[in-house]
Amino acid sequence: MSGPGVGHEFPAQEVSWLKRDVLLFANSIGITADELHFLYELHPNFAVFPTYPIILPFKLTDQEVTDFYARQKSHPVPGVPAFDPKRAVDGQRKITVLKPLPATSEGRRFELRSQVLGVYDKGKAGSVMDSEQTIVDAATGEVFSKVVSSGFFVGQGNWGGPKGPSTPSYPPPEGKKPDAVHTIQTTAETAQLYRLNGDYNPLHATPEPGQKMGFGGVIIHGLFSWNATAHAVLKAFGGSDPNNFKEFQARFASPVKPGDRLVTEMWRTGTVVEGFEEVRFVTKNGSGKAVLSNGRALVRAVSGEGGKTKL
Repeated sequence: MSGPGVGHEFPAQEVSWLKRDVLLFANSIGITADELHFLYELHPNFAVFPTYPIILPFKLTDQEVTDFYARQKSHPVPGVPAFDPKRAVDGQRKITVLKPLPATSEGRRFELRSQVLGVYDKGKAGSVMDSEQTIVDAATGEVFSKVVSSGFFVGQGNWGGPKGPSTPSYPPPEGKKPDAVHTIQTTAETAQLYRLNGDYNPLHATPEPGQKMGFGGVIIHGLFSWNATAHAVLKAFGGSDPNNFKEFQARFASPVKPGDRLVTEMWRTGTVVEGFEEVRFVTKNGSGKAVLSNGRALVRAVSGEGGKTKL
């Protein structure tokens, strides 16, 4: 496949994490005390929750808070306009876990490597950039995870680029009750805790940015809902075992406000890919509006709702 910017590689960036970072992430996405292997560093099966790589492009190697806006630099992509990253929103994300991360990066060097998969002109509405980010052991070249992201640059279209392909749709099965339902109750502090993982966007901390953008105030990170839903899926069907988690993807459908009650409905499909079953899901707020749509995961199903494996 060819087109403007396709295959362009951004400079590699070092990433690092400590066990404390892993524990913070697990706590911030709602992992519970019956899953000590994610919450207690001396547990014999202590593990990194499998979606943790999604936070590393924000955190990089930092252990201190950072200026989110100062980091929003536009990296030129050949044949593509210089989009304003401050007027960009997440479209959807998909993670594929190839190998579990070690509990800490200490003693090794890991890199974030990113490349453009496609850039599409959606006219007056804006432009979409699809990119792939991998976490790689710099010494061995081993790839631990791949994340495909779609970023939408609001109002930055009409530059003559390709319209792009239609994206696959993964709707819930029609007329079938969910096989599992999981409820997440957010609070006024949910985003304040999640941001300590490294995503310090002021939109999720203070009301002024959200008021200017038409949200009425603070909204919770879309990736909080995304990660918390990944936890719900793994706990419902994979026995909370990180080895039973292969792929996870969802589209960001609408913003979440602090205090919103989120309900995730999940369906097993019976379709098995290399030992992992496809699960469809949707996460809605208390008003029944989808906040995550087009949800699909590949999980090694070992249990029904609430089932556990021994870790």
